[in-house]
Amino acid sequence: MGLKEEIEQRRAEIHSDGYPMSIGEILNLYRDGELDIHPEFQRFYRWDEAQKSRLIESLLLGIPIPSIFVSQRPDGVWDVIDGLQRLSTIFQLVGVLKDQDGNLLDPLVLSKTKYLPSLEGKKWEDEARPEVAIGVDHQLLIKRSKIDIKIILRESSESSKYELFQRLNTGGSQLTDQELRNCILITVNPDAYTWLTDLAQDTNFKTCVTLTDRAESEQYNVELIVRFLVFRRLAESKLKGIGDIGEFLTDELVELGESLKTSTERQRFEEKAFRFTFEKLAQALGEDSFKRYDVEKGRFAGGFLLSAFEAIAIGVGYNFELYQTSNLPDVAAVARDLWGNEEFDRSTGSGVRASSRVPVIIPLGRRLFAP
Repeated sequence: MGLKEEIEQRRAEIHSDGYPMSIGEILNLYRDGELDIHPEFQRFYRWDEAQKSRLIESLLLGIPIPSIFVSQRPDGVWDVIDGLQRLSTIFQLVGVLKDQDGNLLDPLVLSKTKYLPSLEGKKWEDEARPEVAIGVDHQLLIKRSKIDIKIILRESSESSKYELFQRLNTGGSQLTDQELRNCILITVNPDAYTWLTDLAQDTNFKTCVTLTDRAESEQYNVELIVRFLVFRRLAESKLKGIGDIGEFLTDELVELGESLKTSTERQRFEEKAFRFTFEKLAQALGEDSFKRYDVEKGRFAGGFLLSAFEAIAIGVGYNFELYQTSNLPDVAAVARDLWGNEEFDRSTGSGVRASSRVPVIIPLGRRLFAP
């Protein structure tokens, strides 16, 4: 297929529309449940009060704000793909923003900005203290302000929706790769996202995976679970053609989320394999599970290493079915010997790309932990 055909094929997968809408109209869509900003996303976005106030300042001064991108669902509801924080700020100012449990959040209290220092302490309205309200004239100014809405119509392919979400949210945002994946998964299958976060609280998993507070806050623990679920049974032929590991994990997670909609049996089985794996690792190695083994000192040392996780956790998980009829090997001994394994050493040195490491390390772990 040549360039012309590739362009025509991909363009045919995307159907879009767009037009400006007043903030008043957008507020009505949100109140009526016709616009879904996915409140679960709030934990992944980090606008502070100053950023929120600057957005309101822009609206009051007539400064254009970037387009909002939405995807139209089969039921006609618009899913926000890009613009969550802008819309959330506006909804919070007006006092209609709800959390994922449907509870109203406290209305936004503005802070002073560069051009409007008198915004300090102002609110949309306050019956008890009318002097802190921004005033009806300024309310109308905001509600009549228009935002350009870009709509990915329901006729578009599902993959184009996820691709657009990923591209729009990897530029100026501060999301980590896994936080972005979580947002995509929530739009695909919110229950699957909840399942992943529940697995992240598994006591044995937390014992084995020793991460910094920052890594956990950025959802790296959830990324490790995604890696475990994706690579545990992935065919070796597919391992060799991964390319960009981040994009690969995102695509596989979307596929997993879709499959779990109709296969509760698969979810139960994958969870059983996950909990079994980390129970055995916690018993054998505990917090040393994914640390480097110092042969001279005769002990594990240092911090968490992804290469060890890929070999050990996924190696044990791959053999889960076989362990139902056969004994586990000496997990601690195999983990110690891993650090003297030439194949492992060659594939985990500095400068080795993930796309080169993974096709070697994962099959190696599967072999080493075979019963």
